[in-house]
Amino acid sequence: MNIHEYQGKAILKSFGVRIQEGIVADNPEQAVEAAKKLKQDFNSDWVVVKAQIHAGGRGKGGGVKLAKNIDEVREKTKAIIGMQLVTPQTGPAGKKVNKVLIAQDVYYPGASETKEFYMSVLLDRAHGRNIIMYSTEGGMDIEEVAEKTPHLIQKEEVDPAIGLQGFQARKIAFNLGLSGAAFKDMTKFVAALYKAYDATDSSQFEINPVLKTSDDKILAVDAKVNLDENALYRHPDYAELRDLAEEDPTEVEAGRSNLNYVKLDGNVGCMVNGAGLAMATMDIIKIAGGEPANFLDVGGTANAETVKAGFNIILKDPNVKAILINIFGGIVRCDRVAQGVIDAYNEIGNIPVPIIVRLQGTNAEEAKKLIDESGLKVFSAIQLKEAADLVSKVLS
Repeated sequence: MNIHEYQGKAILKSFGVRIQEGIVADNPEQAVEAAKKLKQDFNSDWVVVKAQIHAGGRGKGGGVKLAKNIDEVREKTKAIIGMQLVTPQTGPAGKKVNKVLIAQDVYYPGASETKEFYMSVLLDRAHGRNIIMYSTEGGMDIEEVAEKTPHLIQKEEVDPAIGLQGFQARKIAFNLGLSGAAFKDMTKFVAALYKAYDATDSSQFEINPVLKTSDDKILAVDAKVNLDENALYRHPDYAELRDLAEEDPTEVEAGRSNLNYVKLDGNVGCMVNGAGLAMATMDIIKIAGGEPANFLDVGGTANAETVKAGFNIILKDPNVKAILINIFGGIVRCDRVAQGVIDAYNEIGNIPVPIIVRLQGTNAEEAKKLIDESGLKVFSAIQLKEAADLVSKVLS
């Protein structure tokens, strides 16, 4: 589950990570009041107006602006809230900005120069280790750094059974070229960041940039956080941070019906039970000359209600030209699924695209008979090849 920058920073701060302070605002007047409070609390004459969406690269899309006075705070907030912000991570459609973070200016002058670093903590599933990735080249162009100069991205493996060791935090600070007060502060920063990642059951904490201020303080200027949805039962307070406005409405609707749904860009909708079977079904669609329009797993207890919900969700996509239902009857009997398809079809009525139903497993023959005798515009199949051939036929 993705959360906003201001929410991620609040979590970091609760674990002792120094952050760029800020106040979230929903409109220009709230932004002005936030700027006044930051000036009072942190002596921040200038502030940064930062769009809050679930995507990185906001600065490149015009979603991060420096405001040097109150009038500019109002003006820039007004321009950002409501905009359709397009970044390299949003796709061409972009995301609508509903709120901004008014953040303190941390690039203040001092005895030495500021320096931006990159740091993230994530899980390396292949090796069963947590990884701290870091680089001396932080900032907006970190993707280009990773592509063109990958040797500048360094990694530190952490055994989750042991946790981050002190020497590892010091090694990271040393490799970043720090010394003195900045070195000590970075070791504390790394330790607190890892603790936050581990204790929140996160799958990713990305800080870009991590800033060394001109007075040698280390702080998080940004926070891109992904919480593991499977662990949210342990963190009900974090579950409340979910922003449904940032998610695809169809995926949100599917979640309410306990369906696992991901929208894709193809022309054949698919409904299956089981993630592995879903991947195989998408392969079948590709082999047959189509493109999968979605990933939709109805689970192991598919019935008329779940099938109906699946139909409604798939049919919201105007690009869908056919629907392939591929169910293995293990826990659930195929004839019950077939009856569910028939009932859902009759209840929805006038489904405008052909439907291919492939049922295999318990009572598969009875299920095929039900489909064939239903009189509906539904094609039945037993073998995968039959289903693929039918997909080719209805698309041609």
